[in-house]
Amino acid sequence: MAGRVLTRYVGKTLLSAPGAKGIGVRGTARLYWTATARTSGRAAFILGLPTLSCLGYEVYHRLQSSAVVHALQKEEVLEQADYLYSCAETEKLYQMLLQFRNSNDADFLWRLARASRDLSLLPNTEAWQKKQLTFEAFEYAKKALEKDDKCFAAHKWYAVCLSDIGDYEGIKVKIGNSYIIREHLERAIKLNPKDATSLHILGYWCFAFAELPWYQRKVAAVIFASPPVSTYEESVYNLNTFLLSVDPNFYSKNLLMLGKAYMAMKDKQKALYWLNKAKECPAHTLEDKEVHKEVLELLKKLG
Repeated sequence: MAGRVLTRYVGKTLLSAPGAKGIGVRGTARLYWTATARTSGRAAFILGLPTLSCLGYEVYHRLQSSAVVHALQKEEVLEQADYLYSCAETEKLYQMLLQFRNSNDADFLWRLARASRDLSLLPNTEAWQKKQLTFEAFEYAKKALEKDDKCFAAHKWYAVCLSDIGDYEGIKVKIGNSYIIREHLERAIKLNPKDATSLHILGYWCFAFAELPWYQRKVAAVIFASPPVSTYEESVYNLNTFLLSVDPNFYSKNLLMLGKAYMAMKDKQKALYWLNKAKECPAHTLEDKEVHKEVLELLKKLG
């Protein structure tokens, strides 16, 4: 797919899902950029390791000291999994969830897919391990979807993991998968309209195909009678809807993408508005700093 998928987990997004339960964890957002050039700096995206709460410590201690993890209630295990995720304890989370790889519960499986994928993106992961974990993550996401096709997170992570394996399967498969990726993102949004992650990814997907160079469209048209298409207007719609789900200044990358979409639409006034909003965002992470750098370059072009 033209342009790698950008994903972000927003803690409160998960909690906004129908039937979701609070996990009682103080923490900030988790941020992931899957482009190869950015993978090596992934650790810099972690915004701190919060102190264990009493409940978090109790569950953590039980998980560490007891070999019979399955004896815990599902709620406790999921709570601890979400806690470890918020703390960026990727390897611990993966090892914990791996014990549920044969589960028929989608709530365990999509989290295991996410953890496998996260592990593949760690800077010390070797190429062969990255590939193995990428396909492993897809299989868990696929199984989660088979077990519960009403689970919005299963659809979301299936889409993300499907995009990842496209890097290993060639351009024909990659373009063909793009239809399916969009379908599952839209399904995730339908099941949970407030899921900011899916909205942003879909906005990014639309932008990527809207800006697809003519020669790549030509190649795609040779392979497919009707290659994936989108518009900047569609991208703007999803990126704007993302802003309704979270603090508008929460994610500088989303603001940058809005600015770029309006630039492509030749709407200088709106492009300047969103680029300046992105410029005003505090640069807490490596990605924020790179966004800020790109914003300054674009503002210079716009004069």
